[in-house]
Amino acid sequence: MQTAPLLPSTAPFAEEHIAALNRVISVSTAEQRAWLSGYLAGLQAASGTHAATPAAPPAKRAPLTILFATESGNAEALANQARKVAAKLGFAAKVVDMADFTPAQAAASENLLVVASTWGEGDPPQRAVDFYEALMADDAPRFEKTRYAVLALGDRAYAQFCEIGRRIDERLAALGGARITDRIDCDVDFETPANGWIDATLQRLNAEVGAKDAGASVIHVDFARPGADAPTRARPFEAEITEHARLSGSRSSSDTHHVAVSLEGSGILYEPGDALGVVPSNDPALADAVLNAAGLAGDEALRNALVNRLDITTLTQKQVEDFARETGTPVPPAEWAAGRQVIDLLETAPGKLSAEQLTALLRPLPPRYYSIASSRKAVGEEAHLLVAAVRYAAHGRPRQGVASVDITARHRAGDKLKVFLRANPHFRLPADNDRPIIMVGPGTGLAPFRGFLQEREAVGAGGRNWLVFGHRNYTHDFLYQLELQDWLKSRLLTRLDVAFSRDQPEKRYVQDSLWDARADVYRWLKDGAALYVCGDANAMAKDVHAALLRILADQGRQDEAAAKAELDAIRRDGRYLRDVY
Repeated sequence: MQTAPLLPSTAPFAEEHIAALNRVISVSTAEQRAWLSGYLAGLQAASGTHAATPAAPPAKRAPLTILFATESGNAEALANQARKVAAKLGFAAKVVDMADFTPAQAAASENLLVVASTWGEGDPPQRAVDFYEALMADDAPRFEKTRYAVLALGDRAYAQFCEIGRRIDERLAALGGARITDRIDCDVDFETPANGWIDATLQRLNAEVGAKDAGASVIHVDFARPGADAPTRARPFEAEITEHARLSGSRSSSDTHHVAVSLEGSGILYEPGDALGVVPSNDPALADAVLNAAGLAGDEALRNALVNRLDITTLTQKQVEDFARETGTPVPPAEWAAGRQVIDLLETAPGKLSAEQLTALLRPLPPRYYSIASSRKAVGEEAHLLVAAVRYAAHGRPRQGVASVDITARHRAGDKLKVFLRANPHFRLPADNDRPIIMVGPGTGLAPFRGFLQEREAVGAGGRNWLVFGHRNYTHDFLYQLELQDWLKSRLLTRLDVAFSRDQPEKRYVQDSLWDARADVYRWLKDGAALYVCGDANAMAKDVHAALLRILADQGRQDEAAAKAELDAIRRDGRYLRDVY
């Protein structure tokens, strides 16, 4: 039975009455709720002693289109938040994914709010590529009848900060759109500034178009939904680690771990393809080094903030400029920050900052996201993570990943991790259990596909399953080897192709496996297979994409343009999905 919506705590009843009503509603059937609705409506009508005054025809509410471009879900979440605010003001607001919209449809919107993320080095999110390219094309429609505003999301650690939002904002203006208010460019700590901008922008638009008067008779009700009280980034759940095991061999150059956490009592209901957000802690030794470099050793409150709340690794150009201004030192060249961290910056002028100056310089410590490597149907109230500890050297200093080393080196079974769910509705198994799937996941990119296979096994899906896995060495880095081999024996896994890059003189990668199997890849795609890619965005995903274009050109006996058009069609059909980072 589908869960019924419950009364919110703001309903006009006493607390005990809300609880009693929710107990009844939660176990009622759709038929019972329909009967009760009709009964209460009739009771209300019968209670009057005079004929009801004819209601005035409802005023037309001002329309508002809220368009989002998202890769990780943040832009979509903000778009839905904007819809709630707009509805309370009386707007007839709708939220639309750029993947499902065209510039012509956007140009027909009287009022347009755009929430756009920038991906990688200044690229649009994958699902927004078609809309973005059409908007930038010479034949893009005019926006002279459209009021608009743009909220841009990005990360100052990247040179092209908020580039897509900036370009969309400028393009809409060039096409004749009337800007409601200036664009806001939000960093990783986007929640407060973004929500403040949404409120101010919609209030300003409301003053211009009179949505409040038109919607004055609208009563806005937020029904409590299943999962509404689930943990969030600001309020994570402390999940106990129930299993913590290293998967890579002792002689491996990689340090990869299987980590299982209990979600019992959390309210987290994930689906295969979703990610678990982890709120990490910084390396205490690095926090001490930062304090020493700033001349602030011994400040325990500040040390706690550096370990648990503030980002002391990522270094942005803005931080470099702010530091130079505070200390009176020259600003290094723009490329200086690449590969360096906050400690390097502080050591250029040690002992120059106060505690207030140091905390003002730093960003909030952002969560890290890990694709969930399990299915709830197989493991119950647990989530499994596949975590590779990141360690490297840069500019003469050893470095390490914040969350990956925190999880793998400073946590053990029985410890707690602060977690929350980040849903990924655009990286799901096919609704048709008989559709074949091809999964390309080198290294920890294997994680979601382990969840896919557990799910398909649990539901008895009939579709064929092909996994292409890659890593460095067969002997040391064959992650979940026994499970995968068991799935091959049971024929849940129809085919397993592997590419171990260091096992032969010439390096071999997953894209090489795809090319070698190009005839079968082409045949599976023609049979309607969905193809999934998970892992590194900078190299692997681009190389796999290029290999797919080569395969379609070679096997389809067509040129590069036709192959690109075919792959784009597969993507628009929802059969080419990527979860890359």
